[in-house]
Amino acid sequence: MEYKNLVVTIEDQIAIIKFNRPNVLNALNIETLLELEKILDELSNNDAVRVVILTGEGKAFVAGADISQMSKFNPQEARAFAQLGHRVLSKLENLDRPVIAAINGYALGGGCEIALACDLRIIAETAKIGQPEVNLGIIPGFGGTQRLARLCGAGVAKELIYTGDMISADEAYRIGLVNKVVPQDKLLDSAKEIAQKILQKGPGAIRLTKTVINRGLDSPLETAKELEIETFALCFASGEPQEGMKAFLEKRKPNWIK
Repeated sequence: MEYKNLVVTIEDQIAIIKFNRPNVLNALNIETLLELEKILDELSNNDAVRVVILTGEGKAFVAGADISQMSKFNPQEARAFAQLGHRVLSKLENLDRPVIAAINGYALGGGCEIALACDLRIIAETAKIGQPEVNLGIIPGFGGTQRLARLCGAGVAKELIYTGDMISADEAYRIGLVNKVVPQDKLLDSAKEIAQKILQKGPGAIRLTKTVINRGLDSPLETAKELEIETFALCFASGEPQEGMKAFLEKRKPNWIK
């Protein structure tokens, strides 16, 4: 796969998507969002890929939207841009396999919002993250006001968005915004290690887990519990539990691919 603003590699059932506009700190423009959407559509139909990792080239993961483009927007164009961002990040969030954000540098504005749409977030100890949109007189437009509040709580989300502060990797970990802080030179390897752990598990079970968690978060608790019950039962129609439990009893690794 070849793109202008992104680099995509696939190895060992892991797709690595790298934002590749380092001269502008990987800022998001319309073209980059459309390329990301195309990649996600392709990956959704590629059963050979079971885990996706997102990262950035150079000093940034994604340092926000492309202000040179956004500064020319009228309200209608701004709405269309936000709608595009929401559409693409919803596809990222709902991709039926795990997505790991390997945050190598600045993850600001739209970059933070991309990370929030991923399942797991690993951050380099030197990286910074935040939602500084109010410094420009706007609010987060790609889901930041909603996903950040759901992940870290409304109070934390309001503080980060109201102040526009960039926070350190350690602070992001403290508030639950990221899962792990690692040395810069170990970032991608750490993301791959987690991906490899996931690859050892039942692929159907992983996909169903993601679906149940995502849908359950936006459902009343009793509805979400019923969803879990029905999905648990559905697992037994796939053949995976039979293989997994047989392997456990025989003290061997499961053979998921049959």
